[in-house]
Amino acid sequence: MEGKQAEDKKFKEWEQGEDAKFKGWGWCLLVFLIGAMVAAAAGLTVLKGFNHFKKSSGHHGAINKKYADVLELALQFFDVQKSGKLEKNRIPWRGDSGLQDGWQQGLDLSKGMYDAGDLIKFGFPMAFTATMLSWAILEYGEHMNTVNQLGYAQESLKWIIDYLINAHPSPDVLYIQVGDPDVDHNCWQRPETMTEKRPLLQVNTSFPGTDVAAETAAAMASASLVFKKINSSYSNLLLTHAQQLFNFADTYRGSYSESIPQLQKFYNSTGYGDELLWAAAWLYHATGDKLYLKYVTEMNGEEFSNWGNPTWFSWDDKHAGGQVLLSRINMFGVEGMSTEENLELQMYRETAEAFMCMLLPDSPTATSSRTENGLIWVLKWNSLQYPVASAFLAVLFSDYMVASHIPTLYCSGKFYSPADLRSFALSQADYVLGKNPMEMSFLVGYGEDYPQYVHHRGSSIPVDAKTGCGDGFEWLDSPYPNPNVAVGALVGGPFFNETYNDSRNNTVQAEPTTYNSALIVGLLSGLVSTSLVVQSFT
Repeated sequence: MEGKQAEDKKFKEWEQGEDAKFKGWGWCLLVFLIGAMVAAAAGLTVLKGFNHFKKSSGHHGAINKKYADVLELALQFFDVQKSGKLEKNRIPWRGDSGLQDGWQQGLDLSKGMYDAGDLIKFGFPMAFTATMLSWAILEYGEHMNTVNQLGYAQESLKWIIDYLINAHPSPDVLYIQVGDPDVDHNCWQRPETMTEKRPLLQVNTSFPGTDVAAETAAAMASASLVFKKINSSYSNLLLTHAQQLFNFADTYRGSYSESIPQLQKFYNSTGYGDELLWAAAWLYHATGDKLYLKYVTEMNGEEFSNWGNPTWFSWDDKHAGGQVLLSRINMFGVEGMSTEENLELQMYRETAEAFMCMLLPDSPTATSSRTENGLIWVLKWNSLQYPVASAFLAVLFSDYMVASHIPTLYCSGKFYSPADLRSFALSQADYVLGKNPMEMSFLVGYGEDYPQYVHHRGSSIPVDAKTGCGDGFEWLDSPYPNPNVAVGALVGGPFFNETYNDSRNNTVQAEPTTYNSALIVGLLSGLVSTSLVVQSFT
């Protein structure tokens, strides 16, 4: 993503101020919540092992055709972004590309996906894309299957995971990037005809990358659950990679963007503690090994968890996602958990609840970071990542509440229902799809008015163009709409004043990303059915 991270410092300063007001609230509620937990324990069904991932009882609701149609479109953007020798690709203007990626190290890194409108394979956001696709499938795969989209989601996930397997040739080596962003951003060409050199970057014991290695471990662990019943040997292979990557990440601690400073201009990591907890949580779900549960509670919970301080969920900050994922265990119960583990899981849940209270517009602790018409708005760059990610977590938490028979969410003196969280998620999804002051959809291909000048090389250059690296910029500057529709692309989004400049040169607003697509696939999959049934992880 071009020009990325320009506002990291400003964001962190804002976040510290915004979230400070939750500190006192969260800790004051702890006694109340623990008491409520103990009181409810007698009536809570404690499920054995990983049987707590079985579906709750309930009936399926009607299919929402609008969200089903948009889900079908959104999943196609992964076909737009694929590298490698394409198989049954649904995008007619895409062809094979990146076939020699990795050759200089004897690796096949031809698969994977380009992260955004450029032609770089960035491992950190790509792994997050895979983790989020896995989570969506694990929770809402039955919804996807009902509307005939599950196979496409699984295939897109596997396309990324196959790349990540090859990018991890030995336990303590992970290749995290293909291509040179500085070179790439000085070219404007189709991936099928790109001429630029494709150097590789790796993290290892001398140049550690705890954040990217742990996120890749999370991707492998979550995907191992997705493929467990489909291909057990493949699933076992993923679990082996996940465990090796986690051990590497935890043993050789250090941020990848400190080990390789040139990465700070693009996908700069602001810390690795969240990724360690996130990966351990997924490994616990994938293995049932209590050591991973102990890792996120007794061993590292206090140091890395940010208990009582909700933060925004994104490709860089996994705290909120991990808190919701670990709340699942606390809310549904697990056999043989120690008192300390259970109390610390309660702290994750308390912080997840504080995050949910922050999202609800009429909550006493509602965030002020939203537009006049209700869209969560945190940063001008790729602004839609935050409302879509938040809405996905809200749908999940709402469904967890229903499945575990928790009727209300307490927010500083007011009570809210699961339906209130779902209503919030619907409001964010509908804003993205056209219920906004601009009366436009931010998802390409949906609605009567959607972005025509998406910042995307392949979409903007005619298939039969003869231009190369430098002269290809004529297509960036062309006054005509993109000749190839980037179906399903979710662009960066509106400014805080709820305006959008549909210009190819407007990278802040007009560039789509694969991780945004993974997030909206999860959100739409949760909204496709009016059923609140929680899906099985096994």
